[in-house]
Amino acid sequence: MSDEKKTLTRKPLGLKKTVDGGQVQQQFSHGRKNTVVVERKRRFVPKKPGEEAVKTPEPEVVKAPEPKKVAPKVAAKPKPAPVAKPPVRRQSEAEQTMSRKELQEKLLREAEEARLRTAEDASRREENAKTEALEREKRRAEENARKAEEEKRAEQEAAEREKQERAAAEAAANAPDPDAEAITERKGPSRKKDDRKDAKKDESRGPDRRRSGKLTIKNAMRSEDGRPMSMARLRRQREKAHNQHAFDVSKTKKQVRDIVVPEAIAVQELANRMSEKGADLVKALFNMGSMVTVNQTIDQDTAELLVEEFGHNVKRVSEADIEVGLIGTDDDEAADLKPRPPVVAIMGHVDHGKTSLLDALRGTDVIAGEAGGITQHIGAYQVTPKGGGTITFLDTPGHEAFTDMRMRGANVTDIVILVVAADDGLMPQTIEAIKHTKAAGVPMIVAINKMDKAGADPTTIRTRLLEHEVIVEAMSGDVQDVEISALKKEGLDKLIEAINLQAELLELKANPDRDAEATVIEAKLDKGRGPVATVLVNRGTLKRGDIFVVGSESGKVRALVDEHGKQVKTAGPSKPVEVLGLSGAPMAGDMLAVVEDEGRAREVAEYRAAAIKKKRLVTAPTNVDALFAAHADKAEEYPVVIKGDVQGSVEAIVSSLNGLSNDDIKVRVLHSGVGAITESDVSLAAASNAPIFGFNVRPNAKARDVASKEGAELRYYDVIYDLLDETKAAMAGQLGPERIENVVGRAEVKEAFPAGKTGRAAGLLVTEGVIKKNILTRITRDDVIIYNGKVASLRRFKDDVDEVRSGLECGVVFDSFKDIKPGDMLETFEVEERERTL
Repeated sequence: MSDEKKTLTRKPLGLKKTVDGGQVQQQFSHGRKNTVVVERKRRFVPKKPGEEAVKTPEPEVVKAPEPKKVAPKVAAKPKPAPVAKPPVRRQSEAEQTMSRKELQEKLLREAEEARLRTAEDASRREENAKTEALEREKRRAEENARKAEEEKRAEQEAAEREKQERAAAEAAANAPDPDAEAITERKGPSRKKDDRKDAKKDESRGPDRRRSGKLTIKNAMRSEDGRPMSMARLRRQREKAHNQHAFDVSKTKKQVRDIVVPEAIAVQELANRMSEKGADLVKALFNMGSMVTVNQTIDQDTAELLVEEFGHNVKRVSEADIEVGLIGTDDDEAADLKPRPPVVAIMGHVDHGKTSLLDALRGTDVIAGEAGGITQHIGAYQVTPKGGGTITFLDTPGHEAFTDMRMRGANVTDIVILVVAADDGLMPQTIEAIKHTKAAGVPMIVAINKMDKAGADPTTIRTRLLEHEVIVEAMSGDVQDVEISALKKEGLDKLIEAINLQAELLELKANPDRDAEATVIEAKLDKGRGPVATVLVNRGTLKRGDIFVVGSESGKVRALVDEHGKQVKTAGPSKPVEVLGLSGAPMAGDMLAVVEDEGRAREVAEYRAAAIKKKRLVTAPTNVDALFAAHADKAEEYPVVIKGDVQGSVEAIVSSLNGLSNDDIKVRVLHSGVGAITESDVSLAAASNAPIFGFNVRPNAKARDVASKEGAELRYYDVIYDLLDETKAAMAGQLGPERIENVVGRAEVKEAFPAGKTGRAAGLLVTEGVIKKNILTRITRDDVIIYNGKVASLRRFKDDVDEVRSGLECGVVFDSFKDIKPGDMLETFEVEERERTL
């Protein structure tokens, strides 16, 4: 410590030099510092062509050693680091081998590229600076305009407020104050003088004082108490003034609405229809004595009282009115109607050549995709033959299992082509197709097929048609008939000509410019695409994105696929297309109608589904007698589960199986549907011990595992005849063999007498047939059976015999039966077991 005496004087002020030139001081934590020498790296400047190109060596920056920790009180000045001499740069081998001229060109090229890069950077910076300056100028102008507008508005409001305050102050000054006068009289002279001074001060500070000087924004935005107002406070005052002069809703006249009240409606839905608050309706119901919430449903009468309570008009509707207006009205104006292609259905007996005829018309082989050469589905195709316009064909199955499908086909067609084989004649399904065609009122064209075969006789066909009141033109009738050969493709031009002639007479027209209405020809559940329906558009145009309802299902058209597998955007009248986007597979024959929104579609679909469910419910017996009668008449059941690839096939199978039922046994369809066999189907079948019929479908992997564990029976078919034959055999096997009873003989008891110690014998007169020993016997008394057993002993006089014929007398003893009396009738019989058939 220094011995010098500390002085109280302050050190002289001045700037202390921290580092020398060419050095940089580094700052570290805890007060540590370090000084580093920094040298600039010189840039290489190329020489002129005549001079020697020597590159200035680049100096290296030498870092100082790591700084040592400095004591907190004494700061020692660090020594500068020694400067290392820059090494001389040596030329590489490539530069040494390179000629002087090439080196100079390389250096010049590098300098030019550096100059261009520098110029581009400068140009870019200049352009960015100009853009930023323009943006700043624009923002400044907008800000000035906004401030000027606010100042102008604030000045106007301040002037208006000052005017109102001045008027209020003048009115208050003119009005006398008796209380103030009384107080003044009671006061002394000195108090009066002080009061006058205070009054002058108050007047100078009051709201009615005049502002002196120039009116500025600051003075205009002052409040009544003299403090400046913020922009937020000024904005709140303006909104308050605007709300005071706003439109008063309570003074308006209430709007009266016509409210549609269904049989049951939720409180909130009724409130929405009336444009009222749900809480108000709940309060009104509480006053009526009904304690409900907004989500509960009320009946039609209660809803009507509520509507009248709130002053609206009531329109009562039933649930069935939901479908009102779903199917549009007929088109009255002839200008809207345009010609449409005819829809032709091809009908006839099995294997009479319907699909082969369609193949010949289409030029494609459809029959190759059908099992056993039999059409299992309704196919809809649109073709454009050379001899005429576009024609839509419906190929309907011909065997008896598809009666309903054929009926639907006849109901949606304009013309029916009845295919009759010339070598086979009229068959049951041909006659049935004639009946369906007449019931639908559709014109018919008879196509006599297989004219290329030997023994073909079209005259016989025409004559047989007369039995069913079908008179062809060859016999002076009005029904066209054409002789064709689908296999040889002969007579097809005449058939096309006949179709076009019939379509021209019918004058088929439809309005394409309206919401579409279509008929479902077929429906199926596709694994990759979901529910798919084949529809035939009756009128209007079906477009992609349309919202529709079909049967108990609804949906939105996601895609339209024509008969060639191509996606189309629209489908006009008489156009068959596949529709994707359904919520489920509808029934074949259902009507598809386009609606305005999804809410209406769901409402109609839910109503139809509820109606179908209500229709399926079986009414229980109402009394004990009906219960016993139902139990007595109940036949044995054969439960089955049916899954098919399309809806039409499933319907045909169910209808055919129901036709196999009789008084002894009947088929009970536990479940039928479209799509692959699932785990739930197997579980249902296993619980009921029922087989699963898969028509053109197979189970998935999980369903197969469950079937093997549960022991469910899976049967696969692709031809409906095989399914029906095996089902008949299975049902007959469940009933067992048929027992047939044959009466052998009859006798009358003439006398009864004891036999042995405990037995009793009967003397008989054989009246019919033969009485045998050990034969089944029944004894009746007054036509009531009193014994069933066998003849234990048979004697003629005292001899044992095996049989006694009619007209002779005998004695018999029965097993363990003693209550026998004269006059009883005896009947012997034999039971024969035969294999049962349905």
